[in-house]
Amino acid sequence: MSIFSIFKRGLEKSATKISRVVSTIFTGTKIHGAESFDDLEALLISADFGVAAALQITGEIRDRYERGQISTDADLIMAARDEVAAILQNGKRAVNQPENGGPAVILMVGVNGSGKTTTIGKLAARLKGQGKKVMLAACDTFRAAAVEQLQLWGERTGTQVIASKHGADPASVAYDAASAALARNVDYLLIDTAGRQHNQQNLMAELEKIRRSVNKVYPGAPHEVWLTVDSSLGANVVNQAREFSKCAGVTGLVITKLDGTGRGGMAVALHREFDLPVFYIGLGESPEDLQEFDPELYADALFGLEEK
Repeated sequence: MSIFSIFKRGLEKSATKISRVVSTIFTGTKIHGAESFDDLEALLISADFGVAAALQITGEIRDRYERGQISTDADLIMAARDEVAAILQNGKRAVNQPENGGPAVILMVGVNGSGKTTTIGKLAARLKGQGKKVMLAACDTFRAAAVEQLQLWGERTGTQVIASKHGADPASVAYDAASAALARNVDYLLIDTAGRQHNQQNLMAELEKIRRSVNKVYPGAPHEVWLTVDSSLGANVVNQAREFSKCAGVTGLVITKLDGTGRGGMAVALHREFDLPVFYIGLGESPEDLQEFDPELYADALFGLEEK
């Protein structure tokens, strides 16, 4: 299966929802007057694109329509697709790497059930498949199943997991993991953390403690702090991203569970609101369903277009 096919399958529900939105704006080849743009804006917001992105996309479509560049629903789809791709391309970058050539440390944060541990396991599988040497750190010491789950991924991928007993200090585990990663010259250290709600200030402060602990043994680390967001939660993930960014210094996003919802617009909303690059998206249960984020493929699949 091609990468685009995985994108298209995973975003099928979103594409269907968006096509229904467009069909309410057009009848045949005619837009229903100027008020249709207000309807389009509202419908994009309801499709989880967020207010800022919906305004930007609608404004671009209105401008093209007034210049005579849109006369069919297909034209509208392409205009919206181009604007979404442009929004998502802005700020796209490679994963930060340490200047000294040591291991890149990625700290994964997020609320309970957002898919942190599974994402780390799938990411380890991807990196190992690319010939990279990977180490995992089990810093979710409050949920015994999380350590076991990460150790299972370690066994499946042939990746070492640094862990401790249930209830151990997560910052201490992170310190040990950073020390081991440096000593064993790995390419990537992926740190799992306990799920926490964005309004639990004491637990949010713990993330800063983990950051300080890693930085103490390895100055400059972590090089990335990625927030996993469960797309099925809808607009609430915007509040999550805002609070985690304040407390944990989030540098990028991983958007999970896109295959089970019609909320593909959420990636656009989050990127437009916080200017945070999306590094990976979860489009299913298999390891290959964690895909590097490609704005062009995403925009094509989101609007139900065919592979080019």
